[in-house]
Amino acid sequence: MRRRVVVTGVGIISPLGIGIEENWSAITNGRSGIGPITRFNTDSFPVSFAGEVEGFDAEKYMVHKDVKKMDRFIHFAVAASDDALKDSGFEITEKNAERVGVQVGVGLGGLPAIEKFHDIYKEKGVRKVSPFFIPMVIANLASGQVSIYSGAKGPNTCAVTACATGTHSIGDAARLIQYGDADVMIAGGTESVITPLCIGGFHAAKALSTRNEDPKSASRPFDRDRDGFVIGEGCGVVVLEEYEAAKKRGAKMYGEVAGYALNGDAHHITSTSPNGEGAARCMKLALKNASVNNSDIQYINAHGTSTGADSAESQAIKSTFGNHAYKLAVSSTKSMTGHLLGAAGGIEAIYTLLAIKRGVLPPTINYNTPDPECDLDYIPNQAREVKVSTAVSNSFGFGGTNAVLVFKNLSN
Repeated sequence: MRRRVVVTGVGIISPLGIGIEENWSAITNGRSGIGPITRFNTDSFPVSFAGEVEGFDAEKYMVHKDVKKMDRFIHFAVAASDDALKDSGFEITEKNAERVGVQVGVGLGGLPAIEKFHDIYKEKGVRKVSPFFIPMVIANLASGQVSIYSGAKGPNTCAVTACATGTHSIGDAARLIQYGDADVMIAGGTESVITPLCIGGFHAAKALSTRNEDPKSASRPFDRDRDGFVIGEGCGVVVLEEYEAAKKRGAKMYGEVAGYALNGDAHHITSTSPNGEGAARCMKLALKNASVNNSDIQYINAHGTSTGADSAESQAIKSTFGNHAYKLAVSSTKSMTGHLLGAAGGIEAIYTLLAIKRGVLPPTINYNTPDPECDLDYIPNQAREVKVSTAVSNSFGFGGTNAVLVFKNLSN
């Protein structure tokens, strides 16, 4: 019999703020975190806006010399993990350290460091490349540094599955607890790649919105006039615990990880499978894994990227839930944060947990013109007070990789 897994702590850094309350206030009030790019000169760029994290100070979490040894995605991971552990009230000790693990993934990793040190190499030569360059860019160094800073000595691994990374990380980590490989896991996703190459590459792929004149309205999932996603950065990390142990120590619980599924489209490197067939299969598998019926689900935090794929996800929801799809509330918080790539699933899992814990569903902002192919209830523009017992969080990534989590409210 598999063990039950609950979420007892959360840590979040996003374009909407740092910490639970800043994020929740922004999300429920429909505030956009999108604005002009400040990291580099965009005068020659066709896209000049993104979802940047403002006010983040890595030195609040680590000493200056360590800050210089890490790229920004690792800074975020260490900080959000520290916040999540403090929020959980769980203390890692010599006695329990080997039963505490880390799985914090990333989609693109240390792209800023790659661009920076390539320029240094071209201008000053190979001897000026930092000895810390490689540990700055390797994807698993987010988990590695979290392990070092927290003292967690259990499973230490890293999912790298594009935009599904955060969701895969939480689901895989939950299974490590369910089947006895760990008792506690620090899990989620992180990303920080607002760089010239990243903006240039995604624009070349015709993936980005070009609404430079009004960045805050650019991310408009499910809206007929959507024209691409908005890139963002941040980190979402949760502390997962075995239910009985968490209950015994009197931990607060945001919800239970009731179900998880992952699969592949086997279709295309960037496009979803026709009619969202792979996403539908993944949702059905997650519901089966959670032992819940279609009618038990009341809210879906959609992948909803503000691209053509939104219609495929809508079709997948209808294929999965049948007539119940029209009774579901569905929203995309990317309308406010932008698309955080490898961090998206972790942050959206947290928003989903807060929604069922606090009884408020986040809206999809910038939803003004309905799309005939997207005809569900997307909670347009204003948050909604609803008591929710069971919810779903979707993530789908390049390469046709899909991940779905099912969360249950333990307050009911």
